[in-house]
Amino acid sequence: MFTVPEQFSAASKAALEAQLALFATLSNTAFESMEKVVDLHLNVARASLEESNAATKQFLSAKDPQQWLALSAVQAQPNAEKALAYGRHLAAIASGAHAELSKAAETQLAGASRTALELIEEAAKHAPAGAESAIALAKSAIGNASAGYEHLSKTATQVMETLGANLPPAADPFTPAAARATRAGAVKK
Repeated sequence: MFTVPEQFSAASKAALEAQLALFATLSNTAFESMEKVVDLHLNVARASLEESNAATKQFLSAKDPQQWLALSAVQAQPNAEKALAYGRHLAAIASGAHAELSKAAETQLAGASRTALELIEEAAKHAPAGAESAIALAKSAIGNASAGYEHLSKTATQVMETLGANLPPAADPFTPAAARATRAGAVKK
């Protein structure tokens, strides 16, 4: 049978190991997410450079201002669509990172709460008379911390879901304008 100090020592060691594992998970997730964002930016920059070169050649070959304006209008629609795709891809990366981070944190919190409650229960068995209110306070604090984290996690999840749901509708006003500009440019040719 363990004594209370030995149990606290073992629990402290387990908590430290769990925190190190959580830190490793959080670091890896953050690094992988940043890697995805950098990769996205490099691909966008590469494509943008290639498209800019092609567009510049087209603009330089324009014979009059009307043809130049028509070429500008033709460029508007693809650029608007690319900006929307970029935003969606960036939101997907952020959403995926959020999901992984939330899962890791929830797992850590659940384990830590369970361990803390077990230690409090064990300490309660060896506590002197009159310590019931302190034990109830400790249990209440753990319960409140868990509830607070759950609320924070749900709020963050709602923010990510709202962002994902509102990104396409927020861009909707720009898509018809770009399409009209493209059609207008095509008519002027």
